[in-house]
Amino acid sequence: MASAAESERIVLPAGEASRQLADQWRRLRRAATLVALMSAPAVFAWLYLAESWSLWASLLATFLLVIAARGMLDLAFNRMIPWPSLFATESSRLREEDVVNRRRAWFWRFWLRVGIWAVILAVPAVLLWQATGAAVLLQVLPLLVMLPIFLIFNFVILFGPLLLMNLSQIQAFEPGDAEWGVSIKDVRGQEEAKEDVRRVVSLWQSGDAFEKAGGKRERGLLFLGAPGTGKTMLAKAVATGFNSPFISIPGSGFAATFIGIDAIIVRILARRAKKLARKWGGTSIVFIDEIDAVGMRRQSLGQGGLPGTTMTPSSIHDFLFFGPKGAVNPSGDLVLESRAWRDRLFAAREAQPPASSSWLAARLGATANFMFPGGMGGQGGGLALNQLLVVMDGIDNPPFLRRVVTNRINTFLDAIYVVPRRVRKASLRLPPPRPRREQVYFIGATNVPMEQLDPALIRPGRLGRHVWFRTPTKHDREDIFDLYLGKVDHDLDLDRGERRDELARVTNGYSPAMVEQVVSMALTIAHHTDREEFGWEDLTEAMTTLEAGTAVDIEYVPQETRAVAIHEAGHAVAGHVYMQGTESTRLSIRMRGGSLGHHQAREKEERFSRWRSEEFARLVWGLGSMAAEQVFYGENATGVGGDVQSVTAQAAFMVGASAMGPMWVDGSKFADENEEETRARIMKRFEQLGLQIMNRTSGGGPMAVDPISSVLSDGDKRRAAAQILGQAYVAAYNLVAANKDAVERVADALVEKRELFGDELVNLLDSLELHAPEPDYTQENAWPRI
Repeated sequence: MASAAESERIVLPAGEASRQLADQWRRLRRAATLVALMSAPAVFAWLYLAESWSLWASLLATFLLVIAARGMLDLAFNRMIPWPSLFATESSRLREEDVVNRRRAWFWRFWLRVGIWAVILAVPAVLLWQATGAAVLLQVLPLLVMLPIFLIFNFVILFGPLLLMNLSQIQAFEPGDAEWGVSIKDVRGQEEAKEDVRRVVSLWQSGDAFEKAGGKRERGLLFLGAPGTGKTMLAKAVATGFNSPFISIPGSGFAATFIGIDAIIVRILARRAKKLARKWGGTSIVFIDEIDAVGMRRQSLGQGGLPGTTMTPSSIHDFLFFGPKGAVNPSGDLVLESRAWRDRLFAAREAQPPASSSWLAARLGATANFMFPGGMGGQGGGLALNQLLVVMDGIDNPPFLRRVVTNRINTFLDAIYVVPRRVRKASLRLPPPRPRREQVYFIGATNVPMEQLDPALIRPGRLGRHVWFRTPTKHDREDIFDLYLGKVDHDLDLDRGERRDELARVTNGYSPAMVEQVVSMALTIAHHTDREEFGWEDLTEAMTTLEAGTAVDIEYVPQETRAVAIHEAGHAVAGHVYMQGTESTRLSIRMRGGSLGHHQAREKEERFSRWRSEEFARLVWGLGSMAAEQVFYGENATGVGGDVQSVTAQAAFMVGASAMGPMWVDGSKFADENEEETRARIMKRFEQLGLQIMNRTSGGGPMAVDPISSVLSDGDKRRAAAQILGQAYVAAYNLVAANKDAVERVADALVEKRELFGDELVNLLDSLELHAPEPDYTQENAWPRI
C-alpha cells in the first residue's frame, strides 16, 4: 500500500520513459528561459524609470535578477517534477545535459543557502551594533573567531600528519571529473554478476516508485570472488554509468596508529559522501576495496592472524598444487585444468598475510595490537568497523542539530501551558524533522571467504546483497579475448571462430587482466621484430612466458633431449587414451621455471565430481612417463620422482577420502584353476609393484597434519592404494608397449618443434589411432620390471 507521505522527489525508472522525461525537461527549461527573458524589459523599465537608477546599474541589476529568478525556477521544478534516471544510457548528449543541469541546481541551491545565512547572521550583528556600539563588537568578534581556530590548530599539529596520510586515500570523483574508461559492456565473463548489480543500482537511482510499493532499497553490495575476476572493474563501471559521485577508499586506508583516528576517518568519509550526495541530486556511492582489511570478524581482531580455517580437503588440489600453474607434481610438468584447479589457482594469487614464526613474535603482535590497535597489529582495529556499522545505519537519520532545536522549542511551548498544541487541524508545534534526503550506498569488495567477515557487516540493511564473481569459464575467456583483441592490431587468422575457440581452451585459469597482458605482450613481440600485427605464434610465446617465465633455450645433451621428449610423450599418449573427458592443450620440452618440459591438459566440461575410473585414468596419465622410459630404455630416470609423488598422493586420496578401491580382476578370465587364488595372486603382484612405486619420502608427525601419510600408515588402506598404483602402472606400460611407434612419433615431433599447442597437438594425437590393450595378467610379458 502506498505511503501517505509524498517524497520530495520521484525518480522514474531508467529506459524509454526516462528519455522522454529528459526531453520534457529540456522543453520546460527552454520555456522558463523564454519567460525570464520576456520579463527582463519590465524589470529594467521599473529600475531605470521608476527607481531612477543609472543605465549601467539598471542593466546589471536586471541581469542578476533575471538569472536568479531563472535559477529559482529550476529549484522549484526540481522539487515538483520527477528527475530522469540516465543510468547506463548510451546518449552522451543526455548525460552531458544531466551533468549541466545538476550543477546549475547545486549552484543556485548553494547561493540560496548563503543568502539565508547572511540574513540570519546580519540581523544579530546589526542589533548588537545599535545596542552597544562598534567598540564592544570589535572586542567580542576576535575572541569568538580565535577560540575555535586555536583548538583546531592544536589538533592539527598533533594528529594532522597521520590523519592526512589516511585521508589522501579517500578519492572522490564527481561526474565529469574523471573518465574511468570502463563501461558495463567492458566487464566480460560475469554476466550473472552484472545483471544482479544492474538490478540493484537501477533501484538506487530510480527506486522511489519501488519504495512507494512497499519495497526497501538495498543499502550496500558485497562483491565476493577470487583476485582478478573483475570486482574492481565492475565497481568502476558502476561509477561511470551511475552519473553520481563515487568515493573510493581501500580497506587499509582505515588503519591508523592511534586509537580513534580510524573512527574519525570513517566519519569524514561519510560526511564527504553525504555532502556530494546533496550536491548531485541526493545519491552517491562509496566503494571500499579489500574491505576484509577493516571488516573481519571482531573476535579475531587483535590476535595477530586470520580466523582458523578448516582442514577438511575439498579436492586433490588441496594437496597437489605446485608452482604458479598448479601442477599436480612437484617437478611441474603435469598440469590438469579443471574447475577445482581453476578456483584453486585464482585463490593462490591472493597475497597471504605473514604468519608469526615464534612465541615471542606472537606476544609482540598481541602487545602491538593492544597499544596501537589500528596500526602494528595488522588487522585494522575494531573502532573503524564499529563506526562503519554505525554510519551505515544512520546515514539517512534526521540531522542532529535540527532534531535538537525542534525538540527544545516544542518542549518550551509545551512547558509554558499557554500555547495549545493544535488550533482545529493546524499544529502549533514544529513538525518533526524528516530523514535526510540524500542516499549513500556502499559497495565492498573482498577476496576472503564470506564467513571470515563480521556478520554485522554483511547482514541485510548493510552489505546485505552478495554478488559472487566466478573464475572465467571457457566461454567467458572467449568473450574476454573478443574484447581485448578488438583493441589491438592482429593477424586476421586470430578472428576465425576456430582460432578463438582454441585460444579460450589453452588459457584456462586466466583472469581478464592476464588476457589483457598476454595480448599486450604478443604485440610487443611483434613490434620488436618490426611487425605491426601479431599472430598465433606471438600469442603462444606470450602465454608460455607469462605462465612459466622466459624460456631458457639451453642445448641439452642429445640423448637427454630425446629422453625428455619420450617422457612427455608418455604423458600425452596416456592422457589422450585414458582421460576421455579431457584434451591436451600443450606439450613442451623447453625449460621454463625449472621444469625440463611439461604436458598440460584441460577438462572439456565443467565438472564437480569424478568416478573411480576417471581418477584411475589420472594415475595412468601420471605414470605414462615412467612406463615410456621403461619401454624405450629398460629403466627409468630420476625425472619421474615428481610423478611418483603425485600418483602416490592421488591413490591415497582415492582410498582414504573417497572409499575407492582397486579395479576388480576376474580370475576366471585368465586360468582354469581356482578363481580366487588366481585373483589373489594377481592382486598381490599389483600390490608388490605398487609398493615399489609408492613414494615414502614424506611423512607426518604428532604435530603435523598430513592426511596422505595418515592413509598410508593404515595397513589396509596402504594395501589398497598400492594395488591401485600397480594396476595403473601395468595399464600405462602395456599402453606404451602396444603403441610404441606412436609414442616415438610424438617424441620426434616434440624434438623438432620443442613445443606443441592446441589443435596442432590434438590433431597429432588423433592421427595416431591409439588403442588401449587388455593385458593377460597370466603372461609374464604383461608385467613390467622396475
